[in-house]
Amino acid sequence: MKRILVINGPNINLLGIREPEIYGKESYADLLAFICNSARSAGVEVRCFQSNSEGAIVDEIQNAIGQFNGIIINPAAYTHTSIAIPDALKATGIPAVEVHLSDISNREEYRKISYTAEACCATIAGKGFEGYSEAIEVLSSISH
Repeated sequence: MKRILVINGPNINLLGIREPEIYGKESYADLLAFICNSARSAGVEVRCFQSNSEGAIVDEIQNAIGQFNGIIINPAAYTHTSIAIPDALKATGIPAVEVHLSDISNREEYRKISYTAEACCATIAGKGFEGYSEAIEVLSSISH
């Protein structure tokens, strides 16, 4: 059975509170339930992790070696600032998909830059929670 690690970055834990006009009114607990249901439907096992700390995210990526067949990452604000996160993704060799709830290509100029994208086999943006389900499908189709 495929095992996928889902990593959510800073402020994702504030879903439903933070800018609901951009990120929606559903909570982080709602997102976790959606991810678990999507994984169950796809026949994969998932573990979800959220942190506001870049170092904790890097540690989690490194700890995935030998444990997971894929990584779904929503690095949130670190998408546009972190070099350490894509470096960790590249170092593990684990296929990764970048997910964003909003369409970062239609937002502020600085949000259009993703350092994480080059370390991922796909980027899914602007599809809300459904982006995570699509990422599960992408990773499920990769043999690793």
